[in-house]
Amino acid sequence: MDVTIKISEVSFLSLGDFVMSARVEQMAYFGEVPWHGLGNTLDGTEDVEGVMLKAGLDWTVKTETLYRKIGDSYVDYKLGRASVRQSDNSDLGCVGPRWTPLQNADAFRVFEPLVNSGDMAWHTAGSLKNGQRVWVMCQLNLDNSVIVPGDEIRKFALLSNGHDGKLAVHFGFTPIRVVCANTEALARGSEASKLIRVRHHQFVKENVEKLRDIMNLADQEFEATCDQYRFLASRGINKADLKKYVKLVFEVHDKEDTDISTRTKNIIAKVENLFETGRGTDVPGVTGTWWGAYNAVSEYLNYDKGNNEANRMDSLWFGPNGNQNQKALLQAVTLAA
Repeated sequence: MDVTIKISEVSFLSLGDFVMSARVEQMAYFGEVPWHGLGNTLDGTEDVEGVMLKAGLDWTVKTETLYRKIGDSYVDYKLGRASVRQSDNSDLGCVGPRWTPLQNADAFRVFEPLVNSGDMAWHTAGSLKNGQRVWVMCQLNLDNSVIVPGDEIRKFALLSNGHDGKLAVHFGFTPIRVVCANTEALARGSEASKLIRVRHHQFVKENVEKLRDIMNLADQEFEATCDQYRFLASRGINKADLKKYVKLVFEVHDKEDTDISTRTKNIIAKVENLFETGRGTDVPGVTGTWWGAYNAVSEYLNYDKGNNEANRMDSLWFGPNGNQNQKALLQAVTLAA
């Protein structure tokens, strides 16, 4: 069978070698230890190069030709190229022929003038899946959004990027709830995300720089979502509606309890328990509300679902957990109306 491979000085590598384990390689953070407990501490005085170094992102990406074996010969595989990290020559993925990497330094440069002006501050940065996916997050120096007294949402700007050819560049706001520091995939789940998604091609760097110009639009979307949070906090919920909501979120609403798997029953029980005892439930105006119900689901996705912290974070920002979190918000708003 013909196999597409990349010719290197060391060996021939099949496309199967591009499959890598999901894990945090290295990251940096400012302030309190992140919920996943990983990373090197920033003291707030670092410049771009200093943050990149502590985050383990001081490397570049190149593309190399892939070759297809036909008989005893190797011919240029024109439908794809290899994405390669230059620091250790590791393979990051198979990308299209027009794919252009957004270098880590250029991702940081998006935030640099806003950090230097005092509008933002470095918060976290790092890589997942052996460098396949990277992110930079900054906290906006704006007032927190108050949902109920004592329960506030901080504003962060998140730029996420895939070096594996599977993820476009995303840029936008993501909220972090102060009382439990859980993150949500608002930046990619909102309607505004259609305006802040950039494909990898020859103009990727220029397009990312233009993203600064639409931050006001993203901020409006953020505030609209906080209005949804406040609406949820104004609506009470009983136990029957809570169970209905959780079953809808986990897509077993059309099943009798006897037909639901033990694993799913345990998830439902876990979320129901978080509704009573989870982070922030001691804040007046949270317990017994749809806001509390949504946060029970969000806390489960942030802290419990997944095999480990690295997989959980990857899924929240780039995969199904983030999508499910956004669906949970929309379902709560619909049911509470």
